[in-house]
Amino acid sequence: VQLQASGGGLVQTGGSLRLSCAASGRAFSSYAMGWFRQAPGKEREFVAAINWSGSSTYYADSVKGRFTISKDNAKNTLYLQMSSLKPEDTAIYYCAARLDTGIITTTQEYKSWGQGTQVTVSS
Repeated sequence: VQLQASGGGLVQTGGSLRLSCAASGRAFSSYAMGWFRQAPGKEREFVAAINWSGSSTYYADSVKGRFTISKDNAKNTLYLQMSSLKPEDTAIYYCAARLDTGIITTTQEYKSWGQGTQVTVSS
């Protein structure tokens, strides 16, 4: 599957953004997916994950209660709704996919990656 992330931008502290990740290819509904982010000088870190059907989600503690991951299998699109944004959320955000039924939270397990979209939160 090929992934294309979009929706990033510049937002003030406390603002909201919605990221999208459009997938091309077959069997999107069979893919577990996730969002990761990478700030300058730091390693890529897990943000949120969702299982193949969208019935189960998991979040990093740093975004729990502020971010919501969702998956529209009819539109072949993954979303990340981000609210109450903080300057420490500034990073390049990447979507990832793996043909799997479970929740996947590690970079090593994902097989397909999008190109990333920049999110900048100003203080």
